[in-house]
Amino acid sequence: MSIRQNLQAPLRQAAALFNTPTKRIIAGGSALAIAVLAYTVLNPTPTAKPPTPEPIVQGEQLRFPAGHPQIALLGTVAAKAAESITIELPARLVWNEERTQRIYPAFAGRVLSLNADIGQSVNAGQVLATLASPEFGAAQADTAKAMADAQVAERALARHQTLFEADVISRKELDSTEAEALRARAELARAQARTRMYGSAQNVNQQLGLAATIKGVVVERNLSAGQEVRPDQGGPGNPALFVVSDPSVLWVQIDAREADIASLQPGTQISLTLPNYPDQSFDAKIAATGDFIDSNTRAIKVRAVVDNAKRLLKAEMLGTARIQRKLAAGVLVPSSAVQLRGAEHWAYVQTEAGVYEPRRVKLGYEGIKEVLIVEGVQAGEQIVKDNGLLLAREFRIAQENAHKPAEPK
Repeated sequence: MSIRQNLQAPLRQAAALFNTPTKRIIAGGSALAIAVLAYTVLNPTPTAKPPTPEPIVQGEQLRFPAGHPQIALLGTVAAKAAESITIELPARLVWNEERTQRIYPAFAGRVLSLNADIGQSVNAGQVLATLASPEFGAAQADTAKAMADAQVAERALARHQTLFEADVISRKELDSTEAEALRARAELARAQARTRMYGSAQNVNQQLGLAATIKGVVVERNLSAGQEVRPDQGGPGNPALFVVSDPSVLWVQIDAREADIASLQPGTQISLTLPNYPDQSFDAKIAATGDFIDSNTRAIKVRAVVDNAKRLLKAEMLGTARIQRKLAAGVLVPSSAVQLRGAEHWAYVQTEAGVYEPRRVKLGYEGIKEVLIVEGVQAGEQIVKDNGLLLAREFRIAQENAHKPAEPK
């Protein structure tokens, strides 16, 4: 018969006592005691779980008891022999400045007409917009005046040459006339050069043409009809009125670290990947390497050139540049597997299940994701890559407990 069945009869007797008015109070206390006893028997107190044994130090190693919960947190990976490593660096696509023109206003004026828009192909010399500019009109007038002065000076020189040959004037007078003619020619050349650069060198029409000097595509336009423009709107910090570029070849701006600069010399082939094209890579070649390190980011600017004949790539896209670098003898492990203590580097090796050994290591290369260990770890050894700081803390606690004097009994 079960305990539950044995208790049913006393409980029924206690209930019967409550049916007599005179014995209800006495019986109530007995019933309460029986109920407490029944609950205690039917719901025994769970046995306390013994504490998990702590890891202990054995020589130079830390041993965790079998089944210790922290073992699952200490992920490991096998150290692999080093042959080469893929360096990954942030990259940004920009216009090829050798094939790009930024057009700023040379004279103040108002936009009369717009002849080109974004995405339009243009040829060298093609006018993209026309401005009505009194300042340019004044420059045209100066050119016309210089031309008239030059013509007068040439006629005067011809007359004086004839008079000198007839011994009517002196050599000094002829030399003075020649000097005046030379000055007039120089002034005309200066005035024509200024107006020819921006439009007509003959007519005075106050119309300034903004023309492309290269063949390409209008990739930016910051101009609208009727807009007033001034020369002081150009320069750094101000957008160009037009940007014309050849998008078939782009530049790749790479921020390299000091440790990687030896692998990023001009002519080196790199692979470019972009989030927009996850299944494609684009070949590029390094064209130039900077000669200074940015004091804030500690990065070196590297420029590569990438072919964009299919026009898949766009300026200001962000991506990753990958370069293969050959390494010296050693093993590769994740960067998270190595800890820096003062001036020394340390790693933890799992020698057997639940047993870990700290090793002082020497690094030959430090990458963002992987490091090269040239001393302290052999290929194939299991290296702790996750929660190394937790393991270091457990090691320190175990060492302190091992040297703690025993408490008196």
